[in-house]
Amino acid sequence: MSDNQNLLAEQRRALILDEVRRRGGVRVNELTRKLNVSDMTVRRDLDALSRQGVVEKVHGGAVPVVEASTHEPGFEAKSALELSAKEDIARAAAAMAVPGSAIALSGGTTTYALAQQLLDVPDLTVVTNSVRVADVFHAAQRPGGAGGPRPGAATVVLTGGVRTPSDSLVGPVADQAIASLHFDVLFLGVHGISVEAGLSTPNLAEAETNRRFVQSARRVVVVADHTKWGTVGLSSFASLDQVDTFVTDAGLSAAAREEIEEHLPGLVVTGAVAEGDF
Repeated sequence: MSDNQNLLAEQRRALILDEVRRRGGVRVNELTRKLNVSDMTVRRDLDALSRQGVVEKVHGGAVPVVEASTHEPGFEAKSALELSAKEDIARAAAAMAVPGSAIALSGGTTTYALAQQLLDVPDLTVVTNSVRVADVFHAAQRPGGAGGPRPGAATVVLTGGVRTPSDSLVGPVADQAIASLHFDVLFLGVHGISVEAGLSTPNLAEAETNRRFVQSARRVVVVADHTKWGTVGLSSFASLDQVDTFVTDAGLSAAAREEIEEHLPGLVVTGAVAEGDF
C-alpha cells in the first residue's frame, strides 16, 4: 500500500512539475481541482519539489526555478520543439511586415518558420545572420531554377561571420555589417526572456551580434514560444524596455501574460488554449 501511495505521489509531482514549467507558474487551488486532491496534499507535493530544487514556492502556488543556461542545442534539435506554436507565431508576425520595407531576421527556428511566411510579402529587403533563413528566400527567388528572380522577390543580405550550432553567423564580421545598417523591423528569436534578465542566449558571441541587431532597428519584435518565458541564458543582450512587441503562443500562462503586459507595450498571443489547460 505504501509503495502504491509513493508511486502515485511521484506521478502527481511529475504532473505538477510539468504544469509549472509549461505555464510558468501554478496556483494551489488550480492544482487541487485538476488533480482532485486536497489542498494539504498539493502543498506537501510542492514542498517536496521545492526540496528537490525544481520549483520555488510563492504565495498561493509555485513557479519554476530559473537557472542560467549555457547549453545551446543545434538547429535540428530545436526544430522539433513546439512546431504548431512556431507556425502560429510566424503567421502573426508576418502580418507586421510591410511590403517594400527593410527588415532583419535573427537566427533561430521560429524566425526560420517566419521566413517561409514572408515569401509572399513583396519587395522586402531582408538582412539576416541565419544561413537557414537566407536559404528559404534564395530557394524562392528562382522557382524551378530557371530565369531571373521572380517579381517582388526579397533582396537578401547575409551578414557573414562564424557559424554557431544553431546555424547563425556571429562575431566581428557580422557585428560590423549589422552596425552599418538600419531596419524598419527586427524579428528576433531568443533562447530566453524574463523580467530580470531581459533577452538572453547561452552563446556569448551571439549575444553581441543580437545586441547590434537591436541597436540598428526602429522596432523590435520578439518571436518566441511560451517555453522561452522565464528561461535565462548565460548572456543578456537587451532589456525588456527595448522590445516593442512580443509574439508568442497560447501556452503562456495568465500570470505570465499579466507580468509581460506590465513591462511591454505589445503582446500578441496566437493559437487556442488546448482543452484541459488551466
